[in-house]
Amino acid sequence: MQLVECKMLVVLAQELNMRRASQRLFVSQPALSQRLQTIEKAWEAQIFIRSQKGLALTPAGEKIIEFATEMVEKEEKVKEELGSLQTEVHGTLKLAVASIIGQHWLPNVLKEFVRKYPHVTISLVTGWSSEMLQYVYDDSVHLGIIRGNPDWKGVKEYLLTDQLYLVDTEIQEFQDVLKTEKPFIQFKSDSTYYQEIQDWWHTQFQTSPKRTIVVDQIETCKQMALHGIGYAILPSVSLKEEDDSVYKLPLLDGKGKPIARDTWLLGYDSSFQLKQVQAFLEVISEYRDV
Repeated sequence: MQLVECKMLVVLAQELNMRRASQRLFVSQPALSQRLQTIEKAWEAQIFIRSQKGLALTPAGEKIIEFATEMVEKEEKVKEELGSLQTEVHGTLKLAVASIIGQHWLPNVLKEFVRKYPHVTISLVTGWSSEMLQYVYDDSVHLGIIRGNPDWKGVKEYLLTDQLYLVDTEIQEFQDVLKTEKPFIQFKSDSTYYQEIQDWWHTQFQTSPKRTIVVDQIETCKQMALHGIGYAILPSVSLKEEDDSVYKLPLLDGKGKPIARDTWLLGYDSSFQLKQVQAFLEVISEYRDV
């Protein structure tokens, strides 16, 4: 039974009068009567009993009217939901984010995003930038937030730059590194990041660290440095104001310029057409470097 027929039966059940029902439906009484006969024939059941006083529902008619009412209500509900989709942001936002950014920069962004767009589901994966870039290449996510300078032919937007610092509770100048017995604490990272630090180290000291400890996570590395176990090279994005209890020496290149890492947002053009992606871009605009 078509929705237009369901609506017609609902009006007939409400009015129980052919004349008033035909007026509400903007059809003639003969046309309405003929349409009702066609519906009853299709159901192989009498829906209304006709009399001079009007219409009365049969037991079978009550069941059919119940079905018709349910169909009309479902249509109205779907229309309401479709209307809300035009004004509210729904769907799933799929993100692949470099771990450092995911731990230190992204939480505040997502907190604001969830507050503004509570109907959006967030799917988040974090890891090394090289791994996250592969997620974007495979079109497994809508957006990737990648550190370094990734080779990407799609949409690529700059987010932020963070400087590298040598962090320790005692070391106040770089030459103190050669005197200390503390280990150099490193965290596992992408080869490009690791190589950047190695290049700086050998340019600065022309020798290898006396002792080295390698840990899996940047947060472990940071906490070990904050607790005086050793010294570490950390990006500024991972350092907070409350970390002022340690010395932070900025790394400089051969020309005296700060050594820093850029962070980029990547995605295919099609992803940037999605409302949930556009909403995310709106939120992060308040958090990116100017």
